[in-house]
Amino acid sequence: MTSALIVIDVQNDFCSGGALAVPEGDAVVPVINAKMAQFDTVLLTQDWHPAGHSSFASSHAGKHPFDTVEMTYGTQVLWPDHCVQQTKGAAFHPDLRTDADLILRKGYNSALDSYSAFFENDQITPTGLDGYLRTRGITNLTVVGLATDFCVAYSALDARKCGFNVTVDLTACRAIDLNGSLAAALTEMKDAGVVLQD
Repeated sequence: MTSALIVIDVQNDFCSGGALAVPEGDAVVPVINAKMAQFDTVLLTQDWHPAGHSSFASSHAGKHPFDTVEMTYGTQVLWPDHCVQQTKGAAFHPDLRTDADLILRKGYNSALDSYSAFFENDQITPTGLDGYLRTRGITNLTVVGLATDFCVAYSALDARKCGFNVTVDLTACRAIDLNGSLAAALTEMKDAGVVLQD
């Protein structure tokens, strides 16, 4: 009972045909479904943006997807509009098992993006997941989902900062790989003591 599987953002907009499709994003679904049977505790995260979110390029005049802007909390990549609350794009992939212990929605503060399952992008505002896991006595986390180099990596790194033992199963992840972001994320995770399985 000390281990949990954290499934990051396996949503329609990150899968084929979605607004921010991760290459081969759909391929993680059967792998993750099979892994769920190996864990007593399964948690799903769900990107859940209000329309007009500050991380959307469409919210900034003259900006395009994948440009960057400076926010109060640092540099923010601008994304296509994606995972807008109550839309089909924000829904979980239809083949994903969703019989989870907890579904954690993130990114719903319109002024602040949230890649990590543990902290919003200001690295200060907690999501409450740390406390939930501690009260359940969970110490070991396996992180899977989309995308390896953004929400998966941020979640794994923050989990390490919170003191958890963390494994990222790369067979159940796919990356965006924006300007070398995948290699940078893998190095950062290794350096932080995250175990990378492939």
